[in-house]
Amino acid sequence: MSSLSLAARDSNTMLRRNLLHARRYPSLTLNLLLTPIMLLLLFVYIFGDTMSAGIGGGGRSAYIAYIVPGLLLMTIGSTVIGTAVSVSNDMTEGIIARFRTMAIHRPSILVGHVAGSVLQSILSVVLVGAVGVAIGFRSTDATALEWLAAFGLLVLFTLALTWIAVGMGLVSPNAEAASNNAMPLILLPLLSSAFVPVGSMPGWFQPIAEYQPFTPAIETLRGLLLGTEIGHNGWLAVVWCLALTVLGYFWSTSTFNRDGK
Repeated sequence: MSSLSLAARDSNTMLRRNLLHARRYPSLTLNLLLTPIMLLLLFVYIFGDTMSAGIGGGGRSAYIAYIVPGLLLMTIGSTVIGTAVSVSNDMTEGIIARFRTMAIHRPSILVGHVAGSVLQSILSVVLVGAVGVAIGFRSTDATALEWLAAFGLLVLFTLALTWIAVGMGLVSPNAEAASNNAMPLILLPLLSSAFVPVGSMPGWFQPIAEYQPFTPAIETLRGLLLGTEIGHNGWLAVVWCLALTVLGYFWSTSTFNRDGK
């Protein structure tokens, strides 16, 4: 069997292991998933009529269309926190030390975490999207190509944040620290255009909100699904995703290899 076949086999084994853990202990994933769902319902049904004034009016239905793309990306940031916790648990409970003594492809340990996290995050996005559709979100003008591009952006963004979360889990001394270290992945969407336009924020803060990773991805997703202007946000979102993926990958693999020496 070739080295590539061995790597694929071991990565698939680690993926199944992580999915089984997620199925047996669903409370963490559910708790993280409830955050964007509760924010969606809160901002639509409690603040929707008021917040819609900040986007030019239109009432609650207009605000549903505005907020759902941001909540989809916030769902990704929320879900991958579980990845950081899971990686930290593996590192502190000794299972990684045991894996290192076995004849397995070492990078497959991290690949299994990443692949499992991407699958869980996409399923979470689908669930939150279904809740959004149930309360009135519609994307009637998007073409099949635009839907495909939106899905590709979500997957790419998920991959980027997952590798960052893996790195956070590897450098954390315990699961509690991993959860705290990954908290910015939930807080950053609150400082983006997810809930209000960047133009309505204080002038000194607007450049920070506009060019952080979440805002370009949110505006690109809005443009693809709702037909709004994308401008420079499309290429900026892709650059952020690629940069975070590369950074997270090298950070994670170097930390993992260093700890194994």
